[in-house]
This record gives sequence, C-alpha cells and structure tokens, in this order.
Amino acid sequence: MISNIKRIQEPDLMDTTEQAEAYAAADFSGPHNAFVSHFIDKFSKFTTGNILDMGCGTGDVIMRFARSLPEVHITGIDGSDAMLIIASREISRHKMSSRIKLRKSYIPDPELSQKKYDAVISNSLLHHMNTPEKMWQTINETARDGAPILIMDLMRPANEDKVLEYVNKYAADAPAILQEDFHNSLLAAYTLDEVSTQLHSCGLGYLRVENISDRHLLVGGVFNG
Repeated sequence: MISNIKRIQEPDLMDTTEQAEAYAAADFSGPHNAFVSHFIDKFSKFTTGNILDMGCGTGDVIMRFARSLPEVHITGIDGSDAMLIIASREISRHKMSSRIKLRKSYIPDPELSQKKYDAVISNSLLHHMNTPEKMWQTINETARDGAPILIMDLMRPANEDKVLEYVNKYAADAPAILQEDFHNSLLAAYTLDEVSTQLHSCGLGYLRVENISDRHLLVGGVFNG
C-alpha cells in the first residue's frame, strides 16, 4: 500500500506512568491474540526454547505466548521503566516469573548479542524506531540460525482520512491519551515498501513482509545468519 502521508516521528518510548497505565488497562486482546496465532501457525514445530521479545511493554503479549507455548522461556526487553514496572507486577501476579524474565534495554544494546535466542519476536516496536535499522540489526545479532522471526506492527494509512477513520473505529471508547497515542502511532508507522527496503538493507530481505489487516503488517520467516 502506498501512503500519501509523510511519516511523522513519535517518541521512542512510552515512558510516563499515565501512558503505561492507560495502555495496560486497554483491551488489546484482538491484535495480541492474533500475533500469537500467527506465530503458532507459521512455526508450528516450535514448542520449546528461549524467546526474545523486543519492546515487551506491559507484558501482555509475552504472557499470552507463555500460556500458548507452555515449554518456552521468554526474555522481554523494553526501554521504559513505567512499562517494565507494570509488566513485572502482572507477570508476578499471574505466577509466570519462572518463565518470563524482564530487563531494561534500549537498542542497540551490545549486551544482548552475548546470547543467541531460539526465536525473536516484537509487537508494536517498529513504529517507535526512528532508526529502524537498529531493530533489524539486533535480530542479526541475537537470533540463532533457524530461529523463527515474527514482527507485527502498525502500517501507515494511505491518507489522513484513513487515520481518522481508524482512530474512530478502533479507539473511540479509549481514553483521550490512548486516542492521541494511536493517532500518532499511525502517522509514525512504516509502509510495506519502507519495511521491505529496511530488511534488504540489513541483510534480512528473505523475510516476508505482508499486510494482515487494514492497519497491521507482519514480518516473518526463519533466520538465516
């Protein structure tokens, strides 16, 4: 899809307590469950191993992964203290601390490359990256050969009318702060062509980029380092 809107950067982090609490209270079960389902559908033989989740936020996605794949262990990283405080609280409350570990990390992070992961995932981090190559390079540095890679993110709409349409359609009942964040995130998101160009420039052009909803794109494949 071609967008007539020039990308508008937004802050790298959602680092205020108000933003983090609003995000944690919102219902993202639809896209988050879809993300887990896409992983299971694409990588049905992957049932155990260590997963790296880049931009884990409040931990909702990794808890859903942990429930669906009971033999995996997940390391969630995020640069936002506010998000990690909530994630730690929720993971502890759901008694998943033995399988989910959290760490503050702002990529590029040289310490991450000291370990190779059996899978690398990320949901809704890419549009925050004003230098997206840092994210793709992190995959190159942390993924084990043959590791499943799955990245889901927003996709910049074709025009301003679509931006407003999606905000009204998917965030009409959300608090004002989340409506504003969603609006800004749509404007900060990348198009399919932009993501494809990023992948090729980072040696990951073999990963498939696809449009999976009116507002989401998916990058997936097996890492071949």
